[in-house]
This record gives sequence, structure tokens and C-alpha cells, in this order.
Amino acid sequence: MLRLLTTILLACSLSCTASAHESSFTPKLDIGKGGKCVEDEATMRSHHYELIRHQRDETTRKGIRGGKYSLADCVDCHASKKNNSVLGSSENFCQGCHEYAAVKPDCFECHSSKPRKAAGGVK
Repeated sequence: MLRLLTTILLACSLSCTASAHESSFTPKLDIGKGGKCVEDEATMRSHHYELIRHQRDETTRKGIRGGKYSLADCVDCHASKKNNSVLGSSENFCQGCHEYAAVKPDCFECHSSKPRKAAGGVK
């Protein structure tokens, strides 16, 4: 009886360890051009929405365009090499992370998910 109980406890602890390991999974993303970002990776992962929102306020309220945290610059750099967009599949930069975090990005209801040159805009 003690062996059975020990076996069950061991199996449960291994199962919990495997689950904890799986929860540390991060999505495989096509980062587009990539390279040096405006902030370090940890800051961008946890605070990009605040930075973009602040830039939005600067643009809409004060008319300041082309700031450090321009959404258009993010898209220009991180559009996928496969479909030239940050949306479209779970490997695309914005869509992949937002699916992983179970958050719906609302940026692209108004803004283009494609680089300015591809979207027909002036760069």
C-alpha cells in the first residue's frame, strides 16, 4: 500500500513539473527585420502598450508625430517576411504574442498592420 501511495505521489509531482515547464513556453515568432529595438526585450514585452498609448496621446493631443514609440515604426520593423504584416498567423509578431497572452490588440482596427511602404504610405 505504501508503494502504491509513493508511486502515485511521484507521478503527480512529475506531472506538476511537466506542467510548470510547459507554462514557460513562449511563442515562435517571425520578428521581421528585427535588430536593435527602441527598448530592451523585457521592457517591450511588459510595457509596450503603455509606450504606444503614450505616443498616441502625444500625437493626437499635441500633434507630435514620429516619436520614439511610433506604432508605424514597430510595424515597419516587425512585419513578417512571409506575409509582410504583423497579423495573419500565430507566427506574426503582434498576433502571435497577443494570442499567447490571450489579449486582443485593438491598434489595427484603425492602423495598418503592414509596413508603410507596402501599405501605400509615404516613408
